[in-house]
Amino acid sequence: MKRFVATAVAAASLLAFGMSSAFAQDTVRIAMLVKNLGNGFFDSAFDGGQEAAAELGNIELIFTAPTAPTAEGQIEIISNLIAQGVDAIIISANDPTALIPVTKRAMARGIKVLSFDSGIAKEGRLMHLNPSNNELIGFKQIVMASDAAGGAGKIAILSATAQATNQNIWIEEMRKELAKPERASLDLVDVVYGDDQSDKSYQEALGLLARFPDLKVIIAPTTVGIAAAAQAVRDKGLVGKVFVTGLGLPSEMKGHVESGAVLSFAIWNPIDLGYTATYLAYQFVKGGATGAPGEKIKVGRMGVMTIDENGEAAMAEPFTFDASNVAKFAEIF
Repeated sequence: MKRFVATAVAAASLLAFGMSSAFAQDTVRIAMLVKNLGNGFFDSAFDGGQEAAAELGNIELIFTAPTAPTAEGQIEIISNLIAQGVDAIIISANDPTALIPVTKRAMARGIKVLSFDSGIAKEGRLMHLNPSNNELIGFKQIVMASDAAGGAGKIAILSATAQATNQNIWIEEMRKELAKPERASLDLVDVVYGDDQSDKSYQEALGLLARFPDLKVIIAPTTVGIAAAAQAVRDKGLVGKVFVTGLGLPSEMKGHVESGAVLSFAIWNPIDLGYTATYLAYQFVKGGATGAPGEKIKVGRMGVMTIDENGEAAMAEPFTFDASNVAKFAEIF
């Protein structure tokens, strides 16, 4: 509750106040704009951003988001950030293209715009930080689903919003993996969208269970969706018959693993993601990075990020959690 209150206050303060005279002249003002408030993944990313800010010593980190995961809400916030003259904005985008006009306006004002987690199209940012390699993320989720299904059966995907850049890329990578001969016994029957909202994700999961009584696995590449789907399986008494996997937070998934609804899931460390994105933004503001292809950027304890030809960099491989380790990591994030 304390973290959520701090998040909401940060967002409210952002919209209500302009630049404060209390800021030191050399303070770098970075705004972390995420998909929506009340999302544990992004709360943990903010923790990582605060770590980077403390390490660098002269950052004022503003954490903000719309109440619902919409492009319109993010556009309104970006306009406010432009008016306030922040130095950089790091964005997990609700839409890859809808934000481009307003982020271009921000960059024209000298604001460094980076995307992380869920990207903005290339023309709307200086670089994008992928939490991992997209191909590997898609591959890992199909491997976990196949293991849970015993190598054969019907599977479905419960995604976030239909416009979420990262979700769509991962789903495409999953489809590529499913097209391989060794995955011929797995049948993807549907892809549904819970809009990264718990209630809607829960209802979409219930719908999948009702429409496909022989469903084996629900894959949810979203921290909100995987928890909602696991709860739906438990509430319908289908533990052991239907399994849930995807991307989740250990602190939110521990009970579902212990119940048997989830055998394994994966995630990169959101604390590291927020740390890396904040550190990168600082480097852009201070002239330590431009986003040119092949450029290598130092990011503190995370080492060096290399920009590829698309203006993107990958942070780390996702890590698998199961009954052997989820309790340990649930105490961390």
